[in-house]
Amino acid sequence: MRILVTNDDGIHSPGILTLAKGLAKIGDVWVIAPDRERTAVAHAVTLHKPLRVQEVKPRFFAVNGTPVDCVNLALLKIMPKPPHLVVSGINKGVNLGDDVMYSGTVSAAMEGTILGVPSIAVSQEGKDRFHFDVGVMYAVRVAQLVLARGLPDETLLNVNIPDRPRSGIKGVRVTCLSRRRFQNPIIEKVDPHGRKYYWIAGKRVSWSRSKDADHEAIEDGCISITPIHLDSTHYGVLDQFRPWETMIKQGVRRSAIIRSIRVGAEELET
Repeated sequence: MRILVTNDDGIHSPGILTLAKGLAKIGDVWVIAPDRERTAVAHAVTLHKPLRVQEVKPRFFAVNGTPVDCVNLALLKIMPKPPHLVVSGINKGVNLGDDVMYSGTVSAAMEGTILGVPSIAVSQEGKDRFHFDVGVMYAVRVAQLVLARGLPDETLLNVNIPDRPRSGIKGVRVTCLSRRRFQNPIIEKVDPHGRKYYWIAGKRVSWSRSKDADHEAIEDGCISITPIHLDSTHYGVLDQFRPWETMIKQGVRRSAIIRSIRVGAEELET
């Protein structure tokens, strides 16, 4: 079994090194990852500069691009045959809820799925210290199941491991994505020259979607496994928007728009 391992923390991250070592027990591992940290680059693809690949050692390559670049190069150029599995991680820090929209770790697994290879993203809760021994143990177990049973079409798995030793893991849950809210998500400061600058930061203060939510599993000390589908179409509201086809074709009167805005404002006030 050929397994591609990648990440967004960079090829020298202890998370990817631990993961590659663990997966080598069940397959032929190729590591193709960014040459530096590429956290939160989401599904970015490098289009306006050349990509360079450095072979660090056999089946171990560093790329001056994004995690998605790495998966593309791996599957289409570097590996002699396509992998049977893509595993992205182990990321330093969880990727829960809305995080998957920004995460390079999850995007690498998503790209593998787009290219038709079963893919997993693995992230580990922690701060200065990470229980990567726990993360790799569960990553290998999930990988074995995926290799044995496969995944549904256009579906990847987002796996998160709580910050606990092996004895502290309470179980495994199949979960859904949460919604998060931040306090002060934009921090404004002033530099020595009196010019303003900003940090996109903030502290997570609350979650929503509590039923089967990934954040609750982590808080309870459980492994969270969330199936993510590539097709994000909201099929349940398609019929609701069908009348828009005619309205947009014919045009909407300005008075109707103003009336709708006023009604919405009144509802907010009440």
